[in-house]
Amino acid sequence: MGGEAKPGRGLRSWAQRHLNAGFAAGFLLVLLTYLVVSQQFAVTAPNAVATKGSRIADKQVIGGAGDEEVDKKREQEWQPKTAAAEEPDKKDTSGAVQTEESPKRDDADAKPFEMDRVVCNTDGPVSETCDLDGDVRINGSALSVTFVPSSASERREWRVRPYSRRTMTGVDRVTVTRLRSPQDAAPPPPCAVTHDAPAVLFALGGLTGNYWHDFSDVLVPLFAASRRYGGEVLFLVSNIQPWWLGKYEAVVRRLSRHDAVDLDRDAQVRCFRHLTVGLRLHKELSIVPELAPGGQRLTMADFTAFLRETYALPRAAPVSLAREPGRKPRLLLIHRAHYRRFENVPEIKQAAEAAGFEVTVASPRADAPLEETARAVNSHDVLLGVHGAGLTNAVFLPPGAVVIQVVPYGKLERMARTDFGEPVADMGLRYLEYSVAAEESTLLEMLGPEHPVIKDPESIHRSGWDKVAEYYLGKQDVRIDVNRFAPTLAQAIDHLRRQR
Repeated sequence: MGGEAKPGRGLRSWAQRHLNAGFAAGFLLVLLTYLVVSQQFAVTAPNAVATKGSRIADKQVIGGAGDEEVDKKREQEWQPKTAAAEEPDKKDTSGAVQTEESPKRDDADAKPFEMDRVVCNTDGPVSETCDLDGDVRINGSALSVTFVPSSASERREWRVRPYSRRTMTGVDRVTVTRLRSPQDAAPPPPCAVTHDAPAVLFALGGLTGNYWHDFSDVLVPLFAASRRYGGEVLFLVSNIQPWWLGKYEAVVRRLSRHDAVDLDRDAQVRCFRHLTVGLRLHKELSIVPELAPGGQRLTMADFTAFLRETYALPRAAPVSLAREPGRKPRLLLIHRAHYRRFENVPEIKQAAEAAGFEVTVASPRADAPLEETARAVNSHDVLLGVHGAGLTNAVFLPPGAVVIQVVPYGKLERMARTDFGEPVADMGLRYLEYSVAAEESTLLEMLGPEHPVIKDPESIHRSGWDKVAEYYLGKQDVRIDVNRFAPTLAQAIDHLRRQR
């Protein structure tokens, strides 16, 4: 779509210089010239007229890893914000993210606002959000949102971190201000662009880069926040990560038909009738239907169905051993390349085959196209892996399939169920759990049976998360006792036998 158009300059002075040549003839000539020039500079986008108004100078926003605060209960790959200032009219030539320039409307054409409200929650247990309906104006480069009420009200200001985890430092807060009235002493910035579509403002960075956090912190909450708009919504992204938008482009494009706006580099004031600031994380890697906005009662099963449609995944049900008793169900064994690895993959594969499975062993590849990963996972009926980001691929399994999570030694069952057990059930999958015994952990050989890590895991938990992560997540591999594991495999087969 075309860029912002500006009307021709100098028409008024041109007319004044020629009025003395003949008032009547000069007036007609000026009028004719004005009409011709106005048509020449008209915006050609449908239903779009650029609103006159000055641009606010861009502000360089720089973030670095120096202020990084590790989320004590999550693995993470930090993606610090980079400097991203540019001239207001300069195009981004990176090719990764284009700035949204579409549907614009003159203020004179604005319809009366049906609602006039600001609802902010900055005290939630996990997320900070604001929902605004009315005259909403955003200065992206200043990370400020101004709400102009239609009548007198109390002036209020909120500071909202637009990442789904409110404690995540390194992600700049957005200032949301509700003015006292349209005639506030501090006048609102004039609109440069007025959009018909609503918008969702959120931040990347934080823990994105970790596959599980990409889904739990951004994609799932973004789906819950925007699905009700059917694609007619703009995404205003702070701390933008072009690689992230590239990796998940298919998902983002299905949620919004418009290009994402690089908010930190957006020097013009954009005006909306509805804006959501921040993403609300309902629960880890899942959706609480009662919390979905717009009264839609979305579920995690809706999200996985959306992914199957997005990537055109062919299977919406696992193999039915009741209908095809001679067919072997397919099991995908995720073999991690580093800590929390299976040390006896051939034995596990052999045990699974003996239980009746056709087994595929795969190591996660960060550079693999997501569509390729999605299709590979969808072709299987069971996903097996040690607790870790690779189990996030359960989102691509057909409903009714099975996920087997191997929980490392160290009393990590509660975390494992929160991160995967409950979400997997919410997806409509069968969740099975296998807890590693001390004898199956490499920590026993490394530290000996009398070490507190082996003898008293509770004391390690009491000492703080750092020690828990260091030993149980960062230094442990597992050697599965296949005889002890056999009943879990049998449970998976039995579940598939009951599928119709």
